[in-house]
Amino acid sequence: MQDVELEKTRARYGLLAVIISNLAIAGVAVFGVWRLDGDKSVMVGVLTAAFTAVSSMTTAYLGIKAVSNTAKSMAARDQAATAAAAQQQSP
Repeated sequence: MQDVELEKTRARYGLLAVIISNLAIAGVAVFGVWRLDGDKSVMVGVLTAAFTAVSSMTTAYLGIKAVSNTAKSMAARDQAATAAAAQQQSP
């Protein structure tokens, strides 16, 4: 039961870190665009870089979380199968 709570806490704080990072990136991008005073080509570059950073950060978090969940479920399934096989071999 403690493992479930630990995973929930990790997921909660991991997602919070991604959201805060994304907000920080967006804030810096908005500030940068505001300070450029209408230079469209540089604004496009700043916004493109910000979008790339936000999407990369979010995709990395979701990808790592998905792989972690898959590995955990596979390990639990293998552990259950090993326990069942050991129980069948015991006289």
